Amino acid sequence: MRLSILDLAPIRQGADAAHAYAVMAEQARCAEALDYHRYWLAEHHNMAGVGSAATSVLIGHVAGATRTIRVGSGGIMLPNHPPLVIAEQFGTLETLYPGRIDLGLGRAPGTDQLTARALRRERFGAEHDFPRDVLELQAYFKQEASEYPVRAIPGAGLRVPIWLLGSSLFSAKLSAHLGLPYAFAAHFAPADLMDALTVYRSDFEPSEQLDHPYAMIGVNIVAADTNDEARRLYTSMQMQSVDMLRGCRDPLPAPIDDIEDYWSGPERSAVEQKLACSFVGSANTVYESLARFLDATRADELIVNVRIHDEAAARHCLEILAEVRDRFVTGS
Repeated sequence: MRLSILDLAPIRQGADAAHAYAVMAEQARCAEALDYHRYWLAEHHNMAGVGSAATSVLIGHVAGATRTIRVGSGGIMLPNHPPLVIAEQFGTLETLYPGRIDLGLGRAPGTDQLTARALRRERFGAEHDFPRDVLELQAYFKQEASEYPVRAIPGAGLRVPIWLLGSSLFSAKLSAHLGLPYAFAAHFAPADLMDALTVYRSDFEPSEQLDHPYAMIGVNIVAADTNDEARRLYTSMQMQSVDMLRGCRDPLPAPIDDIEDYWSGPERSAVEQKLACSFVGSANTVYESLARFLDATRADELIVNVRIHDEAAARHCLEILAEVRDRFVTGS
């Protein structure tokens, strides 16, 4: 089983973005040492608790801090950007770190509608052009001949691997039609997971990039030495989700002893639905729940969001999860 990391550069309560980026580099080195397959950064905007707005810059930060692990976007929200600009940025990254760069694409704004208008300006509503923009971006990476009037330099001919990301059937169908690898965002929108996987696999058409379906699933994992400690660490993510329901986008809070004191009944229901694909507990607990999940989904790869306030606990979570992965490999 391939296991990868999704990082939103969480800005922790009591710290700032500079601290988040230092933690990110250290966590990426830890993931590389533990043989995680890739390390992706997600584009979000206007969120006080998320520092990954300049996603391409942070990919360079992580790639420069590591040596072998694949690094990429999970994802770039393509309607926020002209495809040529993304081709140039990722062409530059691929030139600097050859054979290590992935380009995952999403069509959501990665923010609220007001901020989306500020980002897109005259391109507002560009999510409707997403299929056309994906094809345009693919073309920039395929071009090699000098007669093309517009080329991505660097980028032309580099064939950076493209993924489509989504949380609905739209991207599943488009990924299948274009023959691209597909990543489903079950870590925050799990409702359509099984339907999307079915559509993607049944409709898949082989392409130059990929000859068979390849599905990666995003999940949340909080692993610790005991179930009680993991559940306590998990309250940070739960509280941040409650805060978003309340219209707050504050930094990631420190954990608390009893989440029941923090949320209302309706808030608890909404958060539990949103975070349904979360695996929380000791190594044994996570192993057993992941085994059931993998049996049901047949995922080719899991990409894990580890959002823990204490950075040492976050790295320890990666260590525990690597042990869980190795148990799947050995069957023990």
